[in-house]
Amino acid sequence: MNNIETTSQKIKASGIVAILRGDYFVEDCLHIGEALLAGGVTAMEITLNSPSALTILARLREHFGNEMLTGAGTVRDEAGARRALEAGAQFLVSPCFDAATAAFAQSHDILHLPGVFTATEAQTAFTAGCRMLKLFPMDFFGPAYLKVLRAPLDDIDFVPTGGVSLTNIAEYARAGAAAVGVGGLLVKNPAETTSNATTLRQIWQNNR
Repeated sequence: MNNIETTSQKIKASGIVAILRGDYFVEDCLHIGEALLAGGVTAMEITLNSPSALTILARLREHFGNEMLTGAGTVRDEAGARRALEAGAQFLVSPCFDAATAAFAQSHDILHLPGVFTATEAQTAFTAGCRMLKLFPMDFFGPAYLKVLRAPLDDIDFVPTGGVSLTNIAEYARAGAAAVGVGGLLVKNPAETTSNATTLRQIWQNNR
């Protein structure tokens, strides 16, 4: 099993990718990471359009090692992908598909989840070698759209992102999501982060 496949399996095992976007101190991110682990969430994404994102990535990798799978989000081009890998990112997530970024990730055996929304976009990314895709934005479409999309594209692992909540994560699990991306619910104070992470994980596992 290559590194891309191994990372993909780890994301599926976590079921939830916590997304950190915004102006955070490094220490705050470490506390959030600890709180996520306490709640059973073992995958974390730092978006590159956040201040100090690369510094945070490097510190998270140093602090958690392989205990927490740490990736870079909002990777929009090859240059960003390269900087993220140099900082220690273990996977890359993009809001859209960029062929050069996909090729770079493939050549470095790094899992890359480009953002797609339509069947055509998903197929384009799939033929470029991306087997796990970020389905985005999902705030206004929800699990029903995922179910419809997966009917003809059932060999693609979709990770719906945007609007995933305590009330709809069960539907996403039943609709066949490989994992889900969750932001605001999981980047609060440590106690609330752990509580929400625990609940999300329980619901996810009960509906797989």
